[in-house]
Amino acid sequence: MGWFEALVLGLVQGLTEFLPISSSAHLRIVAALAGWDDPGAAFTAVTQIGTELAVIIYFGPKIGKILRAWFFSLYKAEWRRDPDARLGWLIIVGSLPIVVLGLLLQDQIDSAFRDLRITATVLIVFGVILLVADRIGKQERTLDQLTVPHGLGFGFAQALALIPGVSRSGGTTSAGLLLGYTRAEAAEYSFLLALPAVFGSGVYKLKDIGSGAVPAQWGPTILATLVAFGVGYAVIAWLMAYIKKRSFVPFVVYRLVLGVLLYVLIFSGVLDPNAGPVGH
Repeated sequence: MGWFEALVLGLVQGLTEFLPISSSAHLRIVAALAGWDDPGAAFTAVTQIGTELAVIIYFGPKIGKILRAWFFSLYKAEWRRDPDARLGWLIIVGSLPIVVLGLLLQDQIDSAFRDLRITATVLIVFGVILLVADRIGKQERTLDQLTVPHGLGFGFAQALALIPGVSRSGGTTSAGLLLGYTRAEAAEYSFLLALPAVFGSGVYKLKDIGSGAVPAQWGPTILATLVAFGVGYAVIAWLMAYIKKRSFVPFVVYRLVLGVLLYVLIFSGVLDPNAGPVGH
């Protein structure tokens, strides 16, 4: 992987990580259209560390309160009723599905799930799900009303994002809307829930950087991660302001158009569904 490629993919990662349009799908599609090798699951996981650092800075005060309350709740009974401590425990609960499924499906994540026909399909299917959730969700609940079953619901939705095209933020936000949470609250929990999973996945995949037949090298990967951090921070700020006043419909339309276009390119022979696999 060259420096220019890393710069472009870092921009793509930062622009798409927090929007409900799937950053992993866009990294896969951009690389295929440019004739580059698939950046791979390891590159995607490591560059997502950059975008999650943006989450930590943007939600810093909130994360600090959660960590403080959760820590005290470990040995002080009175803190266990604190809403922030409870949210900390529910972030742990919500992270369990993606940890378990990520380990069980590791081989598929690195290979079969990266087929562009699957990407096109889930872009469309989960775009429709997001539309339905945005339209029928009551949007009344706040995170103070989060329960263990709801936390697991968010968690299983996040785990679906192991498939490029689903979108971590799109899947978890859809789940939140269907469970009755407001757009802003669902999006906030989605971002917070991603922190353990993304950092865990990124650290786990660090060993794969620089290895393999066509590896992503350390220098370009670090560049992409830094670019993703800067762009991602700006996107978070914009999105949190946007969803307080407007719906997810523009993102739904984008997903449907991109999914259909991807199908056209694949079935017309312009794009190989397995274009640019690592090692080829």
